[in-house]
Amino acid sequence: MSPRHLLLVNPSAGVGRSRKLLGAAQAELDRAGVEHRLVLTRDLEHGIAEARAAAEAGERVIVMSGDGLIGQVGGALAGTGAVLGIIPAGRGNDLARVLGIPTDVRGAVAAIAGGEVRTIDVGEANGARFLCIASCGFDSVVNQRANETRLLRGSFVYAYAALRTLASWKPASFTLTLDGERVAVRGYSVAAANSSAYGGGMYIAPDARLDDGLVDVVATAEGSKLKFLRALPSVFKGEHVKRPEAHVWRVREVRIEADRPFKVFADGDPITELPATVRVLPSALRVIVPREAVR
Repeated sequence: MSPRHLLLVNPSAGVGRSRKLLGAAQAELDRAGVEHRLVLTRDLEHGIAEARAAAEAGERVIVMSGDGLIGQVGGALAGTGAVLGIIPAGRGNDLARVLGIPTDVRGAVAAIAGGEVRTIDVGEANGARFLCIASCGFDSVVNQRANETRLLRGSFVYAYAALRTLASWKPASFTLTLDGERVAVRGYSVAAANSSAYGGGMYIAPDARLDDGLVDVVATAEGSKLKFLRALPSVFKGEHVKRPEAHVWRVREVRIEADRPFKVFADGDPITELPATVRVLPSALRVIVPREAVR
């Protein structure tokens, strides 16, 4: 007997993109023989509660939204053995990009109907769970500004927010404790990565893996704003880590402190504040991905 599915939809994701695509998604699920029931989320807490109840009832949870709700639902399902399906409908869709899940509705549903289950790690920052990348500093301001921008999508909104933020940015001093070793960095930002991409296709931690049980820490040190601006396009190919101002470590745990307050953003949303301790829960979440994406 095929498993039942909860289709959990954030109607405001992607500036209303998920609501526009909902009819097509349900039609594709019906065509693929994926039995499901629909729940539109009222807020984040409602979505998490519905996902937990569905998992307890033995249903698979399909989230149609952006990385924010997907990350929070994934965190809530971590360690339960429940299976998560993804229909990308946000502006960034970075988790889907890294997992090889198509960003179009038909392709995403085909992956759910005929894909395989892959086990991935789940990140934690001060106990708050996430799936992609937790970052702070310059990134905190950029994320906040991007979330307030309603007219742009994908990498454009994050590039726009970065340019706006750069104009008034003042370097911050960070103290990192990397598996017990303290390191000082003055500059722009610190990212603690479970996955490789954020910000609509920016590969800030190109070598990070979702299933290695480790955190890739990427710190961008101080440099001129012109140099930072020139390096920005290289982040979309992950080539910025070759530059001297980029510092990369792979650790089991990192504690991040700074000389001024910063929120920590992950999966596009604020999840905690500094100081923050970041680690991963190894092999904690089961996710449906296309067969060809399983290596």
